[in-house]
Amino acid sequence: MTALLDVEGLNAWYDRSHVVQDLSFHVDAGEIVTLMGRNGAGKTTTLRTLMGLVGKRGGSARFDGRDFLAEPAHTRFHFGLAYVPEERRIVPGLTVRENLQLGLIAAKSGAGKLDLQRGVDEIAETFPRLKERLDQEGSSMSGGEQQMLAIARAMMARPRMILLDEPSEGIMPILVDEMFELFARMKRQGTTLLLVEQNVERALKVSDRAYIIDQGRVVHHGDAAALLADREIQERYCAV
Repeated sequence: MTALLDVEGLNAWYDRSHVVQDLSFHVDAGEIVTLMGRNGAGKTTTLRTLMGLVGKRGGSARFDGRDFLAEPAHTRFHFGLAYVPEERRIVPGLTVRENLQLGLIAAKSGAGKLDLQRGVDEIAETFPRLKERLDQEGSSMSGGEQQMLAIARAMMARPRMILLDEPSEGIMPILVDEMFELFARMKRQGTTLLLVEQNVERALKVSDRAYIIDQGRVVHHGDAAALLADREIQERYCAV
């Protein structure tokens, strides 16, 4: 099977700090793949580098066979890559509906009201909590609801792959359960996910495969079910 995302020898620096070092991994279409490791291991920097948000970088990253690492950051979105950062970045002063509409406007400049409304209606069916709050200011919702809004906004343009950075951080357990159920549903609907997540057990239960990163390098990778059963590896590389 040809990988949808194929990363080879990825390197990234912040000033003189070599954060990501010769990182190689792949994600096949329809998979959920998790990047695991302790805080500071380089997981978030990996996502940011793939999205063109880290200036000093090297190596190669191919999406659907096209090397995009040297291209401007905004082109990733048009390839079919979407990114939900840890900070969520809900636009204050805009309603849930308006935040959702931003996701489609960014993908298709000049999109008409009919397309926007259809997109909002479709996404709202997937996120019942958001459907009840379409006219509420997005930034006034709970952290978990804002995270769902950020994911829903990314889904508006029907990306082929979404990069998710720590989606469960700071969210109450009942919404974490809903969120991981959502990820499984997104996979069934054909969306590929690359996930950075500290909740190791939940992430592995929903993932197909996982890569463990330590000090900017892949130190272990394998089937998610096997890694879920390997407590020694989890404690060695993933314990906070």
